[in-house]
Amino acid sequence: MMPKKALNSLIVVFLTVALLLVSCQPTPIIPQPTNRPITLGTTLKPLTFDPADSYDLASLMIIYNLGDTLYTYELGSTKLKAQLAQALPKISSDGLTYTINLRQGIVFHDGTPFNAQAMVFSLERFIKNGGKPSFLLSDSLDKIEAIGEYELRLRLKHSFTAFTALLAFPGTCAVSPAAYELGEGKFKPNDFVGTGPYRLVEMTGDRIRLQAFAQYWGEKPKNSGLDIQLYPGNPANLYNALRTGAVDVAYQSLATQQVSKLQEEAKRGKGQVVEGKGSAVNYLSLNLRMQPLKALKVRQAIAAMVDRPFLVQRILQGQAEPLYTLIPTAFTASQPVFKPQNLLLAKQLLTEAGFSSTQPATVEIWYSSGSLNASLLAGILKAMAKRDLAGMLNFEPNTIASAAFFRNLSAGNYASSLANWYPDFLDADNYIYPFLACSKGSPLTGCQKGGAQEQGSFYYSERMNQLIVQQRLEQDPTKREEIFSQIQSLLAQDVPYIPLWQSKDYAFAQNNLKGITINPSQTFPFWTLERG
Repeated sequence: MMPKKALNSLIVVFLTVALLLVSCQPTPIIPQPTNRPITLGTTLKPLTFDPADSYDLASLMIIYNLGDTLYTYELGSTKLKAQLAQALPKISSDGLTYTINLRQGIVFHDGTPFNAQAMVFSLERFIKNGGKPSFLLSDSLDKIEAIGEYELRLRLKHSFTAFTALLAFPGTCAVSPAAYELGEGKFKPNDFVGTGPYRLVEMTGDRIRLQAFAQYWGEKPKNSGLDIQLYPGNPANLYNALRTGAVDVAYQSLATQQVSKLQEEAKRGKGQVVEGKGSAVNYLSLNLRMQPLKALKVRQAIAAMVDRPFLVQRILQGQAEPLYTLIPTAFTASQPVFKPQNLLLAKQLLTEAGFSSTQPATVEIWYSSGSLNASLLAGILKAMAKRDLAGMLNFEPNTIASAAFFRNLSAGNYASSLANWYPDFLDADNYIYPFLACSKGSPLTGCQKGGAQEQGSFYYSERMNQLIVQQRLEQDPTKREEIFSQIQSLLAQDVPYIPLWQSKDYAFAQNNLKGITINPSQTFPFWTLERG
């Protein structure tokens, strides 16, 4: 009789060979109907489908495909174009009155006709119902009126050149007056009735079903609809669903290592990886009211120490783009005003500021405990300062829960902090005004109210305030870009923030899927997707 140990070994060998034989067999191709809904997987979970209360990426991505706004962007770009409007607005010479002619022959998903009164209702509801994003219009818009069946007039409180970009925010889309109410807090989180290319037909705990709207006025979807499969906060499940074919396309968000693996597989012809320019920026905020950061030369030394390409490669495996200003490179106004790493200059500046290896400048770095990238970044900055600056600069990383982090940030409790910024609307102003503008303050007190206070730098510059106002009033695009150039030069000179990188955006798909487009706004058009 064969010994039990030998028998077990033989069984293992037999099973291994059998498994290899099975795995080597060609996988049967099961024909799939080409008109079946495309399945999209995501780790994001929408909070609400009510456009007047939607302020999270997951909700806005779906609302973007369910609704239409007066203006939108050319696919994959930051160039504005008319959508429900017939053309870009006619703007009065003082920049306060916008006259907009609307398209005709459009109906809502419930059959209600779209007209100027419906658009007035939608914009007033966005403001008056008091949802999270209502400030986007309420801060600028004074009066909304229909001056004809298909003509709209908007009166601003103050001239604001980027206002048209605000009207491209997905939440400002038209909604049916027959399906919604006007009034504070009167939201419908689980329904949507708009004019867009898809209708919302079903929503369960982990699945959302969209169906192509047969009466859509614009470009017809190239698919019958989408099934959106939710894997909230679980990139591993989304990754596995993509690799097993359970989803046709995956978008937002996979872990860095998973992206790298899929990129390698795509080079061998297994699946697709589509890359786009992101609009999020990652930065270090420096508190100008705290020592030693009150000293300009210390801030300039930190800026000179930073090696952006190294950080991007080490932390994100190249899945981001080094950024040398606060305005991403997707905008023509972007100017690389910060310089590449210069360690000799950093040491010289620290020496001139009175610091040395025996008397180093010590700076606390705070970040939200929920951010793995920020944790890695803080540790690397600490190690780089110790290694490259001979101990003249000492970073002390600290972490705290997200809610407390942002509360303490605006209160001025942090010497420096790591954060990222996702724009509300695609205009260069949205990377400048929220960071550098100050409505109350002085050179002595720093910023006491405004974007600079909220972002934790407390930067105050009368010249910067003047330039920000000028670019918000300037209607000539060329002259406006010249002002942005001056703003960025002053930013690099005063160093209240150090930009680090801007995001890259990725979508992943099976080989037979076509029409994948990534917008800089991180909205993802569903209607272009089709099976090959």
